[in-house]
Amino acid sequence: MLKKCMDWYRSIDEEALRVLKHPEMAAQLQGRGRRYVAMKLAGLTPIERQQLHDFLLKYRGAGFYIAALKLMLLFSAIGAVLHLLLPAKFELLKAVIFSNGLGFALAWGLVGVWFNYRSSVRNKFKKLLLIVSTCAAGVSAGVLLAGLNDTGSMGMAFERLLRVGGIALLVASLFYMVPLAIVTTWRNRQYEALTLQLQQDAERERLARELSESQLRLLRAQIEPHFLFNTLGAVQQLAEQGAQGAGRAAALTADLIAFLRASLAEMRSEQVPLQSEFDMVAAYLRVMQARMGSRLRYALDLPAEFAHATIPSMILLTLAENAIKHGIEPSLRGGEISLSALRVDGMLRLRVQDTGMGLPEGGTGSAQGGGLGLENVRSRLSLSDPSASLSVRDGDEGGVIAEILLPIKIASSLKELAA
Repeated sequence: MLKKCMDWYRSIDEEALRVLKHPEMAAQLQGRGRRYVAMKLAGLTPIERQQLHDFLLKYRGAGFYIAALKLMLLFSAIGAVLHLLLPAKFELLKAVIFSNGLGFALAWGLVGVWFNYRSSVRNKFKKLLLIVSTCAAGVSAGVLLAGLNDTGSMGMAFERLLRVGGIALLVASLFYMVPLAIVTTWRNRQYEALTLQLQQDAERERLARELSESQLRLLRAQIEPHFLFNTLGAVQQLAEQGAQGAGRAAALTADLIAFLRASLAEMRSEQVPLQSEFDMVAAYLRVMQARMGSRLRYALDLPAEFAHATIPSMILLTLAENAIKHGIEPSLRGGEISLSALRVDGMLRLRVQDTGMGLPEGGTGSAQGGGLGLENVRSRLSLSDPSASLSVRDGDEGGVIAEILLPIKIASSLKELAA
């Protein structure tokens, strides 16, 4: 019998969890009683459903029985104290039964309004009438039965009802309705504050994403004219060398076209495969190498396992451009830039390292440590995943090391990449 009761409770518990997670399932349940309860759960607000779901998960199974036992011990102790204070009016057994009955009724009512506080406010008069009528019915029945047992006279029973009933209803109101009203008011204020906070967070995230995208477009608009004019100037110089420079001019033009095509495609996507990002950076570095000659050397290392890992678009290109503009171009001897990807503690580490000028004094100047480009990278990483980060530091042998850490997300299909 006990096992059947436990199995029944477990099935009800699991059913409630499913309905709280998927409210549309409520209308599909069999049984009028279960469907009625499920529809009530489905009628809760999303915040109420999530809070009740977390509560049921915490106290499911043995947790429920342990909590109920603790409450029973607490209410029994209160009953024993009541017996010690008023031994003439409350026998020990009656006091324990009375305190447990009143205590569990209050606990059940508090749980009800704790997770259904929005409805309690909308239907407060209906709820109040229900509570008062229930208390009145219980008090009336109890006093009448006690009067009949003690006197055997209906008249005496009614007289006792009028005398004791008012006091009992007052006590019930103070110990039941007032706490419920306080909890309902407090929970609704919590709900309104939480709703406002969620709305503000969503608005801040939307504005931050729009700002990040605007900064990305601004960054491209600032860099591309300078980059294009210099590259086209280099193409012109090579073409003017006649047959000797024609081949190099054609190769530089091809690399420029490849870079522009890749960058325009990536600007339309928030997330791109790491292989696409590496290919675009390689095209950019080939163009820059054609302009800078032996002053620029580069190396790219992308393990095959990370080729389809997705990252925010153009963040590596921004770091590569920063390394050349602030590190290698100002250096008379030039330098080398290297890009690599590695798994570190379950995270994807992307490193852009150069052997150029290094960070200015203080380590976070407007060149490598700060500026629009790096702030854009940081904000886009934060929007992509809160655990993602960017760090910039001096290299052990000169230059600068910029490292990105972010969760490894492998795109499983072209459809997922497009999304």
